[in-house]
Order: sequence, then C-alpha cells, then structure tokens
Amino acid sequence: MPRATSPDRADRSQRRTSLQQERSRATKRMLVQAAMALWRTNGYSSTTVADICTAAGVSKALFYFYFPRKEDVLFEVGVLSTRSARRTADVLLARQYQVMPVIAAALADLERSMARNPPELIIATILEGYRYEHRILAGNEPLEDGEAAEGGMFTALFDRAKRDGKLPAHVDVTHLAYLAHTLVSEGARHWAAGAFGDRSFAEVVGADIETLLAGVSRERT
Repeated sequence: MPRATSPDRADRSQRRTSLQQERSRATKRMLVQAAMALWRTNGYSSTTVADICTAAGVSKALFYFYFPRKEDVLFEVGVLSTRSARRTADVLLARQYQVMPVIAAALADLERSMARNPPELIIATILEGYRYEHRILAGNEPLEDGEAAEGGMFTALFDRAKRDGKLPAHVDVTHLAYLAHTLVSEGARHWAAGAFGDRSFAEVVGADIETLLAGVSRERT
C-alpha cells in the first residue's frame, strides 16, 4: 500500500514547483528582453539566434528549449503587448464603465507599447501572429491552456458588457471579439507603415471598432 504524502512534503513539493515555474518565466522574459533590445538597435532581420543568446548570456540549447524558432520570440512580444492592453481594460472593468472608453484606454496602452519599437518590428510581429493563427487552424500548432483561458483582447470586455446589458443579447461575443482583434491587428500594421498620417492608432482603430459595435447592435435575431 503506497505511503501517504505528508502535508509538509506536499507543501515543499508545491513550493519547488512554483519556484521552478517562476525561474522558467524569468528566463523566458530575459530572452525576450534581450531580443527586443537587439531588434530595436540592429533590426529584426539582421539579428540571429546566436546574437540573442550572447546578449542574454545563455546557450542556444536553452534558447531552443523555450523558443523553437526566432519567430516564436516575435510572437511572444505580441502576446505581451496584448496582455498589457487587456490588463488596462480589466482595471476599468472593476468599476463603473462604458464600453468605448475601456476600448480607447486599451488601444492607447497598445499604442504606447508599439511606439517603443521600430515599424519593421511591429509589422513582423503582426505577420507572425497571422502565421501562428494559421498553424493552429491547420492543426500544426497546439493551443496552450493559458492562451485558451486568456481569450482575445476584448473578449472579457464584450462578455461583461453583454451580461450588463451594454451589448444586445443576440451578440456572438466570440465572433465580435475576433472581428475587433482583426481590426486591431490590421490597424497596427497600417499604422506602422505610416498609412494613418497624423492620426493616432487609438483614434483610427477606436473609430473602426465603434462602427463595428454600432453595426452588430442594429442586428436582429
């Protein structure tokens, strides 16, 4: 009969697991930060995996443990930017809110993040995000549990707004969030290419999403 695990032993095991996970996240962040610094200085296409490893002080084996390809670091950069914008939205959802001001704040957060990077890097990040999505749809890329739980940039907002009566009951939240995310991605790509002129990313994309919401609100089941 197997011996029961003592509470102390289970607690120590849990602490070790938590510490290992934190170290893993720290290493991953370090690699992303090293890559970002090099990309901002030397450009994305001119930076190799070896350059990133040298800057981070790690081996190639460790790099490939976390990122099978250089492009996967690029995708992680996009994830971090989107996650920051989503946190901004979550803070506003903790109090009395209106949908469009929450969207505007999230878009402004994303714009500040993008403004720190060269246009080439922003465009490359968007295109890698599309390739990643296509690999998932083709069954060539597993969707991690964390990604599934987080959802899109505005999924939580639209779900909350529907429950609060700020969006009509007939709205398909998942599809609406996907459409809004597409507007954000395409908007970022065009903004980085200079297509918006003097208008800000948040201004143009915010107006696009507002038009989208007005359209779905007029639909009838």
